[in-house]
Amino acid sequence: MIEVKNLIKEFEGRIVLNNINAEFEKGKVNMIIGKSGSGKTVLLKCLIGLVQPTSGDILYEKESIIGMKASEMNRLRRDMGMLFQGSALFDSKTVLENVMFPLDMFSRMSRRERRKRAEFCLERVNLAEAHNLYPSEISGGMMKRVAIARAIALNPKYLFCDEPNSGLDPKTSQLIDELIADITAEYGMTTIVISHDMNSVINIGDNIIFLNEGIKEWVGGRDEVMYTTNDKLNDFVFASDLFKKIKEADDAITMRESAKA
Repeated sequence: MIEVKNLIKEFEGRIVLNNINAEFEKGKVNMIIGKSGSGKTVLLKCLIGLVQPTSGDILYEKESIIGMKASEMNRLRRDMGMLFQGSALFDSKTVLENVMFPLDMFSRMSRRERRKRAEFCLERVNLAEAHNLYPSEISGGMMKRVAIARAIALNPKYLFCDEPNSGLDPKTSQLIDELIADITAEYGMTTIVISHDMNSVINIGDNIIFLNEGIKEWVGGRDEVMYTTNDKLNDFVFASDLFKKIKEADDAITMRESAKA
């Protein structure tokens, strides 16, 4: 579990995160949602130690990372997997070499063991046939799956995903969502996903935190997000005509069932 306590972050006197309290649970897909400029990315950077908060605390399994020595932070980062918005694969490396990269950097495995682990991770994301291809030779969805395989190569305790469905078609996005949810449950990771995609929120959001102008406005699960009374969250959720129609259809069904009763 990762806990955030009374977190404040200021840039040049401007408050970007205002007294955030949150818990990100193990074995669940924890989602941070909100419009652009709401503080999602700054919160993620604080969580992984790239940005120091102005005040407050961040705890990994009850251990504070605030003021951690560089050597201690580096050890913690070995337990972190990162899925970047643009996949961030190395163009000059094959798919297999990309997945092996964190193993080459941080593990003490033999080359044979590293290769075997990378092959296993690629099989886990259904890319066993793509070992020798280069990023330029595969689709955007396949690149995201390679990035997931690389993110789990070191068997992390914590998985951070920054807009994992960015640039993907709806069907591929759903496959990526299902893969993230399956891997989270299978490995018991604490997964944190930043997303604008309401389909993802509703499909896999076990624990959802809604930020608005640096303030935590709402927290709940995917079964609650469509029926909240929080006006600011409703404005965000139903900005899409599709979700307005879904809500209207659900309300109509509820009214008919109530009338029958």
